[in-house]
Amino acid sequence: MRQSEHYILAIDLGTGGPKVSLVGQRGDIAASQIESVDVQLLPKGGAEQNPAQIWNAIKTACKGVIGSSGLPAEAIIGVICCSQYVSIVPVDENGQPLMNMILWMDRRGNQHHVALHKEHPDALEIWSEIHGMPPLPGGTDSLAHMRWIKFDCPDIYARTDKFLEPMDYVNLRFTGRPAATQCTAFPMLLTDNRTLNATDYDAELVRRSGIDAVKLPELIPVDGEVGTVLPEVASELGLLPSTKVFAGINDTQAGAVGTATFEGSHAGICVGTTSVMLADVDFKGTDSEHMIFSVPGAIPNHYTVMAENGLGGKVVEHFLENIVFPDDDFGNNSSDECFSALEKVVSSSPPGSKNLLFLPWLSGAFAPAEDENMRGGFLNMSLETTRADMARAVLEGVAFNFRWLLPAVESFADKHFDFFMFSGGGAMSNTWPQILADILERPVHQMSDPRKVNTRAIGLLGFVHLGQLSLEELAKLCSVNQVFEPRVEYQARYNLLFDQFIQAYKQNQPIFAALNQ
Repeated sequence: MRQSEHYILAIDLGTGGPKVSLVGQRGDIAASQIESVDVQLLPKGGAEQNPAQIWNAIKTACKGVIGSSGLPAEAIIGVICCSQYVSIVPVDENGQPLMNMILWMDRRGNQHHVALHKEHPDALEIWSEIHGMPPLPGGTDSLAHMRWIKFDCPDIYARTDKFLEPMDYVNLRFTGRPAATQCTAFPMLLTDNRTLNATDYDAELVRRSGIDAVKLPELIPVDGEVGTVLPEVASELGLLPSTKVFAGINDTQAGAVGTATFEGSHAGICVGTTSVMLADVDFKGTDSEHMIFSVPGAIPNHYTVMAENGLGGKVVEHFLENIVFPDDDFGNNSSDECFSALEKVVSSSPPGSKNLLFLPWLSGAFAPAEDENMRGGFLNMSLETTRADMARAVLEGVAFNFRWLLPAVESFADKHFDFFMFSGGGAMSNTWPQILADILERPVHQMSDPRKVNTRAIGLLGFVHLGQLSLEELAKLCSVNQVFEPRVEYQARYNLLFDQFIQAYKQNQPIFAALNQ
């Protein structure tokens, strides 16, 4: 028996692939499905994904959940998408992708941002004042991706009708309309964010960017509708052509909604492919020193703090697949149960991992201290070190990175966070929330169904857009599975390790710079 009368098809497109759920007005999920998408790592810092594979994976997941739910088409009244961001798909006038999507971790545009700063010596001040985030020399923002396409792939640039972030590309495939919002277009660095609800790009920033304004998607309100589902897409998926498609948001904003940071004295923590700390503020702000910015939020008249801490769950996945369960010339040790094995093994190593430190910056460091050359590794290994110690140290390393970020975010938001609401794939663990609580010295609330927090949040946000749900009601539907309290008996040990974690960053910077420049 259905719990809700109506449902919204919610799509959370992460780097690893889409998670799709049918979300009811009461927060119930009628069906869910996950599909995977490949990442292509290329020379000179390139990282791409195939847009056709992305769209096929989304369609497969959508058909799967609609079919398995048993819901009639008329019960599904909307579609909404959140996605990874700072990623760009160039499409032609027919909405077809002209090349692979340039991912958020792609650094090939760095040289063009260096050139932009040389051409405009006041770029840091101008962009910080108008937009909030300046073009960064690391070259990982969407403007850098667009400039790389313009200067390194001029034929593709010439044929580009619109540049789109992933969620806006998905909406294009659903509706045929290339549209964005002030919050989805934020990584393009071309909007004036001093005022919310903008539906125009800033002419001065566009001029300085070197990107032709006609290649930018139309801007609509953050709570607007892109359109309805194309008849051929509706027929293939089992939807009605009248099904509304809402403006998309990025997965950071979805995590902020799903952890209800818009009310209360807490912050959110999400560990998926990356790690991010989430908060809500009422101002446009920039802390370039610590790489923290406030971005237009998914809720009108709200800003969301953007504090990307770097890789999170991807670090654990890399450790498991390449060190613990590899398939190589040493033998086939692969396993489908690697994450459940991790839970069992980590508990056999004491808090502090016998003073083993893990540096989690496998693709460079982000907030609170960006350095594209930083890398990871284990420190203080001995003959007594076990794989269990290494596994726990990986989880603790990500937690130490969060602790390093925490004071900068609290200072930026001018708030003390009484506790954290923990979501994402990392929150499926019962060990990681306790590690986070011990290291952050704050209670950590493990969300219910943590991998579905984003899809539930955006599904409920769709009902808010329709006027069928209030924000207060949405917050009450953000349920918690368990609360983990910090354990004072491990405080001194973790304080010692954290101090050395910071020293490890500082002392290893010149080594990594020499190896990776």
